[in-house]
Amino acid sequence: MPHPLAQKMRWSPRELVLVGVFAAASKLSSLLIALAGGGMNPLSLVVKNLVFTTLLIVLLCKVRKSGTLLLFTAVGMIVSVLLLGGSLTLLPAAVAGAMLGEAALLLSGGADTRWAPWTAAAVYDLASKGLSLGVSFLFMRESPALMTFVVPIVLIGYAGSLAGLWFGWKTVGELKHAGFVR
Repeated sequence: MPHPLAQKMRWSPRELVLVGVFAAASKLSSLLIALAGGGMNPLSLVVKNLVFTTLLIVLLCKVRKSGTLLLFTAVGMIVSVLLLGGSLTLLPAAVAGAMLGEAALLLSGGADTRWAPWTAAAVYDLASKGLSLGVSFLFMRESPALMTFVVPIVLIGYAGSLAGLWFGWKTVGELKHAGFVR
């Protein structure tokens, strides 16, 4: 008989499918919102990040295990790079952001605490966007004035992520009433 802690640490096939479905859905919905919005304009940036963060919070509330955010990020990057033609240069920032989000989750009392999904999502969004700006700066170090165009775009997108934290709270509340999230 396996140890109860080891049993809790394992992902069931249902949870792995949920992580994969949510990762793919977040990437595809981001792409569809960008296409429907006519490109990367401020409104579509806000809505895209809002939907992404809301889906992330719903997943973290549904699968309350340590490592879920890291697995979500890995699957999301695989979908982004292999199926959507995304850039591998975003991988280090996304993985580091996920690791910082997981650390915040553990420091806030573990995945079972009430505010753990919101803490993890907030730290993940802030860290991954901040580190992505750092990677962008490294690539544009020959002409750093271009960062004056990049930073406002990232800040507008981050406003959508902050709104996604609130929408995630409301969505999880409704999904609890519907019986999807416990």
